[in-house]
Order: sequence, then C-alpha cells, then structure tokens
Amino acid sequence: MGLLSRHKKEKEEADLFYKGIGQLSCPYFAKPVVFNSDGFHHLQFSDSGEREKPSQLLKFDLLRLVPGVVTKSGTEQEYRRQWCKVGRKKANGSQDMREMAFWGFVAIVRNKGGYVKIKIILRRIGDGNIAFWSVMQLALLTLCWP
Repeated sequence: MGLLSRHKKEKEEADLFYKGIGQLSCPYFAKPVVFNSDGFHHLQFSDSGEREKPSQLLKFDLLRLVPGVVTKSGTEQEYRRQWCKVGRKKANGSQDMREMAFWGFVAIVRNKGGYVKIKIILRRIGDGNIAFWSVMQLALLTLCWP
C-alpha cells in the first residue's frame, strides 16, 4: 500500500475514532475536555501549512492513546498562556487575537508491544471549553516492565 492510500485510510479511521470521543472527563480539571474539529485539524496542519504525511500518520496512530491519558491525568507537566491569532485575516489584513492557555500532560504508555513517551496538549481560548489540541511522541522506550 502506498503512502497516499495508507494516509487516506488511516485518516478516515482516525476521524471516526476522534468523532466518537466527543468529550472526556479529566481529573486535573474536574471538568470535561472536548474533542472538537480544531484538534483534528491541528493533527494535519500547523501554522506553516500541512504537516508531512508521515508526521500525520504518527499523530493518527498516537490518537488512540489519548483517551486513556486524559482520563487519568492528575498533574500537568507544562503550562503556558499567550495571545494567539484566531480566525481568518480581515480584508484590511488584520487578525483578531485572543488569550489562550495550553496544558501539557506527559505519559509513558504501552503502544504496539512496546512503550512510548507521549505529550498531549490541551488548550482553552479565553474562557471557553478546554479542548484537545495535539499529541506528539517524545521517545520510544525500551523498558523492563511487564
């Protein structure tokens, strides 16, 4: 199977999985984390454009590990607040800005017979809902755990 056909197939599977999540309760916030279209879009695109297909495939694969981490996370490893652009550019070239908060949760989880260290990013725009934003692999691990 070629890269493009594999990407198409795995994107469709990841999209169905993602839409099936809806929202999850996170012990750290004691409130739900929503899985909206922004998060799935961010798995495929960054500020500079479309991510490379192998990068997208990795994120689609890691996506199935996200619910287990979100529902068990009680401690944040990273936090930041910053002003970010939102929406599209206006006719005059300006763009609205909103304050955003980002939380990073790091976990070591079993993945396909081994272990992987991942980071999940959640974000909130202004006073809105806390939403899934991204997942990334930090390391493949060889551990002596059962």
